[in-house]
Amino acid sequence: MKTWFITGTSSGFGKELATIVARQSDTQLIAAARHTDDLAYLDVFDATRIEKVSIDVTNESQIKTGVAQAIQRFGTIDVLVNNAGLGYFSTIEESDMAKVRYMFEVNVMGLANVTRTVLPTMRAHHAGIIINLSSALALTTLPTMGFYSATKYAVEGYSDTLRQEVKDLGIQIMTVEPSGARTQWSGRSSQKMVPTIADYAAFSDAITTVSDSVTQAPGNPHRIAQVMFDQANLVEVPAHLPLGEFAYQGGLANLQSIVSEIKSREDLSLSTDDYLR
Repeated sequence: MKTWFITGTSSGFGKELATIVARQSDTQLIAAARHTDDLAYLDVFDATRIEKVSIDVTNESQIKTGVAQAIQRFGTIDVLVNNAGLGYFSTIEESDMAKVRYMFEVNVMGLANVTRTVLPTMRAHHAGIIINLSSALALTTLPTMGFYSATKYAVEGYSDTLRQEVKDLGIQIMTVEPSGARTQWSGRSSQKMVPTIADYAAFSDAITTVSDSVTQAPGNPHRIAQVMFDQANLVEVPAHLPLGEFAYQGGLANLQSIVSEIKSREDLSLSTDDYLR
């Protein structure tokens, strides 16, 4: 039995992935959400293999209690999926910094606190997979998504560092970068601030229509969840998993542009080290 611990299972990727895991005969599921009443969809599955835990990822006490509850029930956690997250749409200048800070608490610090609470049991077993939900917007950027991108760039840096720290401990880290998908990420799971400064008026339509992606985005949440599940069952998981055309094409174009720019200033970059002079 492989035990999965998934945060943010009330909707979106988390709900889809939790459903896939619950359907398996050889898995156990810890489904975490702020309100376990939102997890009634799991009641049709084998309750002996499912534990529901109430976790707000900004609440360290709830995280510790939920993880302890999971380990008491199933003994260990084999796969951790840090899925809980928020979106935020605004120009950088007009962003509400209190809301931005809260998004960082959820998307970055919440992910980090869940991970550091689960790591001891994975280290004890010298095994485990941690899947961190990042975004295509950690590979490239778009106007009005600056602070959201910043949270996901932080997740990338955090994950890349953690991967190096635990690579000899039997623990693998997979960062998933989905394109826009038909979830509530741009709907009720996000906040929006339409520009009032005339200089940013060109971005107003992008923000006012962004909720349309709940139904019109190309990404299929079930397919994305299925790919995550399948990849997590490989002997060696990918370090980075961009999913969708925007993530793949947009990410490649941006990264190739960065590489080209860095290479164009090789002599200038190297000139600042004394030992090379």
